[in-house]
Amino acid sequence: MQIHQLRNATLILELGPHRVLLDPMLAAKDALPPLRLFGARQRNPLVDLPDSASAALQSVTHCLITHCQKGHFDHLDRLGARWLRDTQTPVICTPHDAAYLGKRGLNVQPLPERHEQPSAFLGGQIRTVRCTHGYGLVGKLMEHGVGYLIEMPGEPSLYLAGDTRLTPRVEAFVRAHQPQVSVVPAGGARFDLGGDIIMGVDDVIAFARLATGRVVANHLEALSHCPVTRTELALAAQQAGVAARLSIPGDGQVLTFNA
Repeated sequence: MQIHQLRNATLILELGPHRVLLDPMLAAKDALPPLRLFGARQRNPLVDLPDSASAALQSVTHCLITHCQKGHFDHLDRLGARWLRDTQTPVICTPHDAAYLGKRGLNVQPLPERHEQPSAFLGGQIRTVRCTHGYGLVGKLMEHGVGYLIEMPGEPSLYLAGDTRLTPRVEAFVRAHQPQVSVVPAGGARFDLGGDIIMGVDDVIAFARLATGRVVANHLEALSHCPVTRTELALAAQQAGVAARLSIPGDGQVLTFNA
């Protein structure tokens, strides 16, 4: 299995003959609005896609969407939706998102509505895991979405956490399944009010201590409301003694994992 980190939450999974695009935000640097009202109102994304993105997208066979409504352009922006519509790439999503995506002309293939129960997926199986995309008032305004656990013959089991905090539900799921590879959001995203809406440094370190497999941190250095840097996270992982199992890929980097 290979994970090609493109930018933020957008990556391409190589699973045997399949190339699965996750949460495509394909806009150019500064093409999208700010995500904070006060302070430095930087436009998004903060960086362009890596040079490898264009060729990698040509190999994509399927797409997975974790969440996309309520303005979550960092997981599906207009350019990403247009690319999916033009290519008619099969888009796998929850029933909750299926009608929303179908109205935009996408080739939608919704999964059954049964969280944490396996469904058929590209010759293997997939489970959805509920996300908690922030707590309190901010959490009530967010689209919480799902993460995915993918299990394929001959490939390591893979947990794509989606946009979530490290909740008791996530902890219990990881303890029960102990995925061999996990991809977690690490940017500590927050708005002007309220707390973090995804994992930050402390949550990622706690996750790496909980999980026995390899952990990949993304959602870093691409959006104006994500303050955690790769350097900061790497230093914290080293101090916590989990650096050997935590990968922090740069944009465009390809990671390889064996079963």
